Amino acid sequence: MTDLPAAVLRSVAACCALFMLSGCATTGAQNPADPWEGANRKIYEFNDAIDKATLKPVAEEYHEHVPKWVRTSVSNFFDNLDTPITIANELLQGKFKEAAQDSLRLAMNTTLGIGGLFDPASDADLPRHDEDLGQTLGVWGVPPGPYVMLPLLGPSHVRDIPSHVFNRFLEPFYWYSYGVERWGSLGLSLVEKRESLLPLDATLERAYDPYGFIRDAYGQRRLYQVYDGDVPEEMLPPPDDEYGEEEDPAAEADQAPSGEPTGREPSPPGGQAG
Repeated sequence: MTDLPAAVLRSVAACCALFMLSGCATTGAQNPADPWEGANRKIYEFNDAIDKATLKPVAEEYHEHVPKWVRTSVSNFFDNLDTPITIANELLQGKFKEAAQDSLRLAMNTTLGIGGLFDPASDADLPRHDEDLGQTLGVWGVPPGPYVMLPLLGPSHVRDIPSHVFNRFLEPFYWYSYGVERWGSLGLSLVEKRESLLPLDATLERAYDPYGFIRDAYGQRRLYQVYDGDVPEEMLPPPDDEYGEEEDPAAEADQAPSGEPTGREPSPPGGQAG
C-alpha cells in the first residue's frame, strides 16, 4: 500500500474494504475520470516503492512487537486528535446534531479517556462521524474533478486536495513546535495507520491492477461519504460491460428447443444460481 499520510491511509483502508464487496476491479480502456493516468501510475509506483522500503517494514515490526492494548490506545489517541476536523466540517455542512455529538465525544475522551488514549464515548453509545473538507465541498455541489495520485499523499480528487492543507492546520501538533513532538507524532500516526492496513495487503497484491483497484475504490468511497451512504441512483457507476453485455450460457440452456423461454429466471453472470 502506498498511501502515507494518516487521513489518506484511513480512506484507502475503508475504500479497499468497500471495493472487496463489489467483487471486481476494472481495468482496460482509459477512464474518463482519470485523464492523467500515465503520470498517476508513475507516481503510484514511486509511492509503492517508498512504502515497501520504509513504512511497511516498520509497521510490521510495530505490529509484531507492540502489545495490542498499546496499539489500540495509540489509535484512539489519533482518532481523538482528528475529531476537531470532523466537527468543523459538520458545522460547515449544517450537521449541528452530529457536531454536538462529536463535541461531546471529544470532551469525554479527552478528559475521562486521559487525552484520548481510551474511548469512553463509544461505551456511552456516542456515534463517531468522519467528515473532511473534500466531503464538505461535495455537499456544497463542487464536482470531484479528475482523479490524481499525489506524491507521498496517495489517491485524491482535485476537489479533495485542499482538504490536506485544511486538515493539517487543524491538527494540534501542527502548532506545537517545541522539541520533536510534531515529527514524532506524525511518524507514529503514519506507522499506526499503516499497521491497520496490513491485513489488506494480500487482497491488494491479488488484484489484477492494484492501481485501478485503489482508484475505483477511492472514487466509490468518496461518493458514499459525500452522500452519507444514500447515493442517488444516477450517481452510481454503471455495471461493468463484461457483466452487462455477455450472454449467460446457463440462461441459453434454459431456452426451449422452439426458442420460447422456459419460464425460469436467467442465472446471474457466471452461471451461479441465485
